[in-house]
Amino acid sequence: MGKTVMVIDDSSSFRTVVALALKRVGYDVVEASDGQDATRKLGGQAIDLLVCDVNMPGMDGLTFVRQLRTLPRHGRTPVVMLTTETSEAKKAEGRAAGANAWITKPFQPSKLVELVNSFFKE
Repeated sequence: MGKTVMVIDDSSSFRTVVALALKRVGYDVVEASDGQDATRKLGGQAIDLLVCDVNMPGMDGLTFVRQLRTLPRHGRTPVVMLTTETSEAKKAEGRAAGANAWITKPFQPSKLVELVNSFFKE
């Protein structure tokens, strides 16, 4: 497959759950603990899709997505927000920031994998 997904969440156990689900179906996974960590790790790697939490210390997910969209290399990289946030206002803010999809925690790993796969259908 050769696709790399970055998982951004301040919970290491949550990152592990997401990473395992994605690795099981053949994705390479890079983990980041918040938006600042993700920004540092984006520099040297080709990332094909990002799975990002909203509420994180340091740089939150929506701020990170807004910054990501200003980078020439990642202006169109798909972003899936995976968060406990359920309000329509937050979802609208996510869309405005540039998020492509929104999944609410708790979630089914199989549904996340299905969604991620949908971005790579030819």
